Order: sequence, then C-alpha cells, then structure tokens
Amino acid sequence: MRWLDLAVIIVYLAGITWFGVRFRQSQRTLRDYFLGGKTVPWWAIALSIVSAETSTLTVIGTPVLSFQGDFGFLQLVLGYLLARVVIATLFIPAYFRGEMYTAYELMRVRFGERIRKLTAATFLVLRALAEGVRVFAISIVISVILGSGEMTSIVVIIALTLLYTYEGGLTAVIWTDVVQMVLYVIGAVASLVVLLKQIPGGWGHVVAVAEPLGKLRVFDFRLAEPAVFFTRTYSFWAGIIGGCFLTTASHGTEQLLVQRLLAAKNQRQSQAALMASWVVIFIQFSMFLIIGACLFVLYQDRGMPPPAIADRLYPLYIWQNLPTGVAGLVMAAILAASMSNLSAALNSLASTTVLDLWRPWSGVQRDDIAWLRLSRMATVGWGVILFCVALVARRWGSVLQAGLSIASIVYGALLGVFLLGLLTKRVREGAAMVGMSVGLVLMLYVRFATPIAFTWYVVIGSAATFLTGLAISYVKVTRKSA
Repeated sequence: MRWLDLAVIIVYLAGITWFGVRFRQSQRTLRDYFLGGKTVPWWAIALSIVSAETSTLTVIGTPVLSFQGDFGFLQLVLGYLLARVVIATLFIPAYFRGEMYTAYELMRVRFGERIRKLTAATFLVLRALAEGVRVFAISIVISVILGSGEMTSIVVIIALTLLYTYEGGLTAVIWTDVVQMVLYVIGAVASLVVLLKQIPGGWGHVVAVAEPLGKLRVFDFRLAEPAVFFTRTYSFWAGIIGGCFLTTASHGTEQLLVQRLLAAKNQRQSQAALMASWVVIFIQFSMFLIIGACLFVLYQDRGMPPPAIADRLYPLYIWQNLPTGVAGLVMAAILAASMSNLSAALNSLASTTVLDLWRPWSGVQRDDIAWLRLSRMATVGWGVILFCVALVARRWGSVLQAGLSIASIVYGALLGVFLLGLLTKRVREGAAMVGMSVGLVLMLYVRFATPIAFTWYVVIGSAATFLTGLAISYVKVTRKSA
C-alpha cells in the first residue's frame, strides 16, 4: 500500500466534494436545482454530457475491448454522431417549446399525464439498474488499490458524491463534471505515455505487432447469414444503426442527459453542446482503445497471462507500473469518472421522481422551497437504492456490456414512444401506452431468450413500440368509422 498515492486520492475526494458543496448558496428554486438556472455555458454542458455518458465502465471496460479484440467499438461511436444530428434537429426544438424540467414533460404535452408517469417510471427503473452496475464498477478499482473489494469504500464514494449533489444541485454536477473529466483525460494521457515508454520501439512496435493480428481494425462490413449478422456485437451495420438508435434513446429520451440539454441558455447553445460532445467522445474512446492495444503488446512481449478478471486489466497496470503519485492521480481520475456519473444519475433520478411522479400524484400545493427540500430527500433516497443495486450487480458479468445491455432493454420502448409523439399526430395516449408495453415485453424476451447482440436491442424495441402504437391507432380509427 503506497501512502503517497492514497494521499493523492484522499485529497482529490475531499477537494471535489468541497468544490461541489460551494454551489449550495445558488440553489434557491427548482429551476436552479434541476436546470442550473439556465446560466451554464454551452462548452461546460458539452463536457458534462461526455462525463455523464462516460463512467468507470468506460474507463476500465474500453481497453479490455481492444485487448481481447480490435477497434470495432469505434463503429458504435460513428453511430453516436448520426444520433446527435437526429436529436439536434428533431428532439431539441421540441424540448425548447416552453420551459421543461424533464424529458417526460414532453410526453405529457403530446399525449397526457398517464404516459408521462409511465415513461418517467420506466426511466427510474432503467437508471437504477444501469447505475447500479456503474457503482459496482467502483469496487473493481478499490479492490486494486486496497487489495480487497470492501463495500465500505463504495459507501464512502457514494456518500461524498451524494453530499455535493444534495447541496449544489445540477450546477454542482455540471462544474464538478468539468473538473473530473479534465482529470481523467489527463490521467489517461499520462498512463498512455508511460505505457509507450515501457514498450521497446514505442508506437511503431505496437503497430508492427498488433496490425497483422487485426487488432487495429475498425470496420467490419461482413454480411453473413441473419443469425450471425444480428449476434455480432461490433460490426459496421450494428454500429451505425444500433449506435444511432442507442444514442438517440439515451441522449434524446433519458433524463440523465436530456436534463443537461434543457439547462442550456437557448436551443442553439443546447445543439452546440450536443454536437461538440461527440468530438470529445470520439477522442476519448480512441485513446482508451489505443491503451488496450498497447497493453496487449506489452503482455505479449513479456509473456504475461492476462488478469483472471478482465476488467482489472487497466487499473492493475496503473497501480503496478505508474510512478508513485502518478498512479494515485490516475486512480483518482477513474474514481472521478464514477463520481461524475453517479452525481448526474442522482440529480436526474430525483428530478424525475419529484417533478414527474411525486408532484402530480400528491395534488398538494407547495412553494419552491418545500419542493426543493423534498428534492433533496429524494436524492438521498436514490443514493441508498443505488448502493443496494450495486450489491446485486456483482454477478452480472463484464461491467461495460452489462451496463449497456441493461440500458438497451428499456431504451427501445422509450425511444419508440417519443418517436410516436414527435413523428405522428394520429396516435393517442392509449395506443402509445400499449405500444410501449409491447416493446418492453418483446425486449425482455430478446434479452433472455435469444443470442441477439445488445447493439440491436434499441432498434428492435423502438420499431416494435412505434409500429404497434401506429397500428392500434389505425384499428381504433377503423372501428370508429364502422
């Protein structure tokens, strides 16, 4: 146990918590707490978007993909770009017609109160499960640092993140996101520089070894029989189509990310933040995949067996090979990614709980101060729930794919019902709710009874939801005509 590294980590955790708590004084209304008062600049929102969709899963899971395979994950990132164009032209203008606090207010305006509650409740289940996996991923990092997987350490991380999220609201979330993202990018660059210095011949040797083995391949255009086509997780078609649908769902319908888009000063800044975030995402994923390829070459050159638990690959390298002090900084960077995403989840879960479910159901008239107090209580409640889910998530396999596949099960139904609202006028609330229910049931079947890759989940779920809702609306019209 290296005390200097531990000291760096402890100083970071204390410092970021203190920084976030300082925003308490600006939190006077629900608009401040959940939308940052709409005063945050677009570039900060862009970095916050990246931090929100990046987590410990990304930092420790992405290098494993290229270590075991190739750079095919970047095909999914290209789909992310196409999705951002769709969201910027279709979703964001709809969100800025009036002031909305959550994504699901759009469903109330288009369909009615029942579907608002259904979509909000669906998001709560989705985010609780997916975030539980991310919280569990913290234990992988901590187990490397302390030599054990003590859950008490996870409690400390959750408690510190909860403290500044509770006090500072979305403003604290966004600005701590900016700090944390800069930190983990610096950490990744530092680890890559050290890694290349440890490989004789540097990057040239990495290319010489990895390229003949296909480790640097990005595109996979193979069109095999349908059974194989839909079970291949990272192909060009799964990346472009599946990645587009996945990101349209996550960034266009899920409160975790829509909340940041709504916090922009106006529609144009919201669109600028979304598009700029893709550039950072592309650079970030490319860097982590390069790290994975370099680790593959290093392990092969030294004849070392890979870790028994694949997700320990990158944290182990950092802790065992980086200079004292630098290792602590990079580990703090990985914890920064987890805290960043956790704070975003807590705030979005609280906003959806209070604004989409609690306030409409209660029917009680309260002022903003009272609702602000209840919002903070909801934040604490979700912190406890996420810890409990993390305890169960230990048995769900690879953290990166577990997180993405869990989210993808629900994303399809959410995206399908939002597309019904934005692209059709004839579909009413009842048809939309039936369509969404069909989409959810179908995706549970696809997930647990078929070998279809998770990259196709959102495509299948959204198509089933959209087509079912549309078909039912025509059936109702036909019956009325008869």
